[in-house]
Amino acid sequence: MTRTELRQPPDQAPATAEKLLEVNNIEVIYNHVILVLKGVSLHVPKGGITALLGGNGAGKTTTLKAVSNLLHSERGEVTKGSILYRGERVADLDPAAMVKKGVIQVMEGRHCFEHLTVEENLLTGSYTRGASKGEIDADLDLVYSYFPRLKERRKSQAGYTSGGEQQMVAIGRAIMSRPETVLLDEPSMGLAPQLVEQIFGIVKDLNEKEGLTFLLAEQNTNVALRFAHYGYILESGRIVMDGPAAELRENPDVKEFYLGMSDEGRKSFRDVRSYRRRKRWLS
Repeated sequence: MTRTELRQPPDQAPATAEKLLEVNNIEVIYNHVILVLKGVSLHVPKGGITALLGGNGAGKTTTLKAVSNLLHSERGEVTKGSILYRGERVADLDPAAMVKKGVIQVMEGRHCFEHLTVEENLLTGSYTRGASKGEIDADLDLVYSYFPRLKERRKSQAGYTSGGEQQMVAIGRAIMSRPETVLLDEPSMGLAPQLVEQIFGIVKDLNEKEGLTFLLAEQNTNVALRFAHYGYILESGRIVMDGPAAELRENPDVKEFYLGMSDEGRKSFRDVRSYRRRKRWLS
C-alpha cells in the first residue's frame, strides 16, 4: 500500500469543539536566564491536526517539550502561564505520567534504539501500559497495516534502516502506547519529498481512522498546512499568527514569508529572507 500521491487538504477542522490541550500564556526559561517562549497560547481540539509552524529556533520544540514535561532534562522550566490537558493542570506531572494520560512526544531526529530490531523498537512503546500479549499483537498488526515497510524490515536492526523507516519506527512506537494525543516534532526533517508526503499521509489516516489528535511542529509550512486543520506561527518565541490552515495558506504574509510566493509570483530566497525587517504582523 503506497501513499505517495498528492493528497487534498482537509476542508475544515473536526466538528467537535472539545479542547484536549490548552496552553495559556506560558513563558519558558532555560538555565534561569534564557527566555525562549514569551506568552505562548494555543488550543488543540480533540480529533484535530494542529500545526505549530516557524523557522529553526522559533520555539516549536520548546513548546512541545513544555507540554510533555521534558524541559527539566535540559534545565528548562515554565515560569509563567499554565498548561491544561482535559482541563487539568499538568505542570507537576513527570513525562511518564503524561504518557499514561495519553500524551506522547515523537522527538525530532527519530531517536530509535539503533541496536534493537525494528519490531523490538515498536514493542518498547507497549511497555508503558499493562497490556496482554494478545493486545500487543493486535497493536503490532495495526502499526504494520499503516507501515507495511516496517513489517518487511521487522527483523532488521533499526540503526541500519533508512531515515524514512526510522521516522516510521518512531511514530509506530508511539502508537504502541495507545496515545490520545501525539506531539510530533519535525516529521519531515531530512526526508525526501516523496517520503514526506507518505509520512504526512499516514498521519492524516491515523487522525481520520484511529481518532488520534496531533500537535505537530514543522518547518515545512507548505506540506503542514495542506494536512493540518489549524495552524499557529511562531517567531522568536511568540505566536505571531494563527487560524484555520486553509486561511493561512491564502494569507499574503504566509505566502510571501513562508511559502516563497507573492502576488508577483515566486520570490527568490534573497528577497524572502529580508522579511524580518518588513513583516506586518510584528509592526
